[in-house]
Amino acid sequence: MDARKILLGVAASSGARKALDYVGRLARAAPGLGVRLLHVEPAVSAFLAEEAGRDPLARERLAALCRKHQEGARRLLEEAREVLLRAGMPPGAIELESRPRREGAAKDLLDAAEEGLFDAVCVGRRGVTRLEELFGESLSRHLLEHSRLIPVWVVDGSPRGEGILAAVDGSESALRAVDHLAFLFSGAPPPRVVLLHVAPRLRDVCEIDFAAEIPEGLEELVVRGDRRCMEQFVPAAMARLEAAGLAGAVETATATVWHDIADTVLREARERECGTIVLGRRGAGGSFFGGRVTRGVFRGLADAALWVVP
Repeated sequence: MDARKILLGVAASSGARKALDYVGRLARAAPGLGVRLLHVEPAVSAFLAEEAGRDPLARERLAALCRKHQEGARRLLEEAREVLLRAGMPPGAIELESRPRREGAAKDLLDAAEEGLFDAVCVGRRGVTRLEELFGESLSRHLLEHSRLIPVWVVDGSPRGEGILAAVDGSESALRAVDHLAFLFSGAPPPRVVLLHVAPRLRDVCEIDFAAEIPEGLEELVVRGDRRCMEQFVPAAMARLEAAGLAGAVETATATVWHDIADTVLREARERECGTIVLGRRGAGGSFFGGRVTRGVFRGLADAALWVVP
């Protein structure tokens, strides 16, 4: 079985601690999971760096500031490591890294994930203060928007429920999301997985505003096309899950849209006690459909983890 590696962003926030707790629980369900804890140190201003090149006193002060950042990073990482050890992870499965900020926390995390060939990058979203929450929203949103290769896991609060809900729409992106899920749990005791399809309406797949008057036959075309797509998708998805040893724990379900697709996915996850939601980034209708659903689930996420697979 291939090694599975997660890059986990560490910061001095309650959101980051919740992400640690989540990964610790996940590691118990997926033995063999490796985690690198990465802290991106605060940026040093270009002005200070320039002054340090000319003024020995400024250079000394800058060196002291860098040492302070490094010491703070070391403490954060050691505390994070202890959380995972208490969760039962073996010491050899945990790596620590701190690096100076280069192009912003989100870009630096994604660069590290790509350089290290990680299978996902994970961050916590919500903090206890408004400023902390805004920072968390910004970091997680930028990761979701800019990751082209690496799946992004966003943890909000304390995820409720051990089940995993994979929301699928018949697209290649949804199949990659199923692949990601299957790979993470391959060879492990199978978790409870719900393969959910939310049957779309015309307005969910078309940007044109038809107001109250929908041309005759269009809704039926959407229904037929969606049914045909899912008839091909479900066997392919189940084959991947079966190959990973998960098929016996998988339930397939179809839901009718409630308000919109994102709200329906969130409602189904709550009612089915699934604390993890898995989505492909792009939907069957292209970036408009997939991106809209992903953004809606992200905005409404509460006490749950969201995995978005490019």
